[in-house]
Amino acid sequence: MQIIILKFGGTSVGNIDRIKKVSNIIATYVKKKYKVIVVSSAMSGVTNDLVNKSKKISKNFNPSEYDVLLSSGEQVACALIAARLNHLGYKSRSWMSWQIPILTEGNHSYSRITYINKKKIIDYIKSGGIPIITGFQGINNLNRLSTLGRGGSDASAIMCARFFNAKKCVIYTDVEGVYTTDPKNLKKAKKIKVISYEEMLEMSSLGAKVMQPNSIQDARLNRINIDVRSSFINQKGTLITKKKNVIRNRIITGITSTKNDAKLTLLGVKDRPGVAASIFKPLYKNSINVDMVVQNISADGKETDLTFTIKNEDLNKTRKITNSNKKIKFKKLLFDKNVSKVSIIGVGMITTPGVTYRMFQTLAKHRINIQVISTSEIKISVLIHKKNLNKAIEALHKEFKLEA
Repeated sequence: MQIIILKFGGTSVGNIDRIKKVSNIIATYVKKKYKVIVVSSAMSGVTNDLVNKSKKISKNFNPSEYDVLLSSGEQVACALIAARLNHLGYKSRSWMSWQIPILTEGNHSYSRITYINKKKIIDYIKSGGIPIITGFQGINNLNRLSTLGRGGSDASAIMCARFFNAKKCVIYTDVEGVYTTDPKNLKKAKKIKVISYEEMLEMSSLGAKVMQPNSIQDARLNRINIDVRSSFINQKGTLITKKKNVIRNRIITGITSTKNDAKLTLLGVKDRPGVAASIFKPLYKNSINVDMVVQNISADGKETDLTFTIKNEDLNKTRKITNSNKKIKFKKLLFDKNVSKVSIIGVGMITTPGVTYRMFQTLAKHRINIQVISTSEIKISVLIHKKNLNKAIEALHKEFKLEA
């Protein structure tokens, strides 16, 4: 049985006309003799509306009831898609996660799928049906609905591909694929035909908004090919796959950026073994994610200056926690909200010398100062002044020949 998973995002099912178009897309796959499993998000705006409703009810909304509330949006979308396919003459019905069931573990709003029982869905497909499955949700060991967090419907689709041994997982969204950089920042951005899991994981972690990192990681671990394409235009998208299928002569695949960064510097920290851990432990305890870190030790080794970056929204909390931290001693705490991170990503840099030099030299030519540097095997990130972000993206895009 040749199964294909089709996942439709919120914008793809955002109104009745779009749901009709989505139903036509599903029908084309059925006509090509594919056995189709559909996973749907809620209609665009619905989940945000439900979140706002919960805030009006209570600031301490019960977590399990919160998941019941948020998961209702997908049920609406699935029912509408199934009904439209019925109208077109196809056998179809909606499937809630508890009906299958899709089992999860973890906290409410941050669960992960552990198992999908295939029997009912396979039997339904064999009877000629097209199952429309609610994304973003499952049931936990207490038999309560639990949601998968941001990008959860992508995760649902990828795990469906795993458990149903699907040939491919197609993610339909409002963009035509993955681009060399955000087209909103640079009109010359080019659609990438093929990208590795590792590159996509870095890009999504560093600001690319096409898919969430946890979904890419699930696909990588289970070796599931993902085809990202637009539901609005009938064109080929971007294939996310394993390294060996990626274009070999490509050094850099894409450039990402973030605009929601803040930089903190602790001056004159009394240096000792474990001082960095003492600084970052209370931040970890308060769920504050630290990104880039640089440490400079004085000539006598008695003091150190430590710089790190966080999300802008965590700045005030981080300052308060750090200033009240009695386990560390420092002379001054500086902070800067006018910073942005720009990153170049590509598996080609593993075997290509001089990539770091070319990046730094390009920024220098355009008089862009680098404040912090962070690297991995396939990524180089730099922190720069926010005003230089677009100039940096354009210069690096040209230097590494990524233009359309």
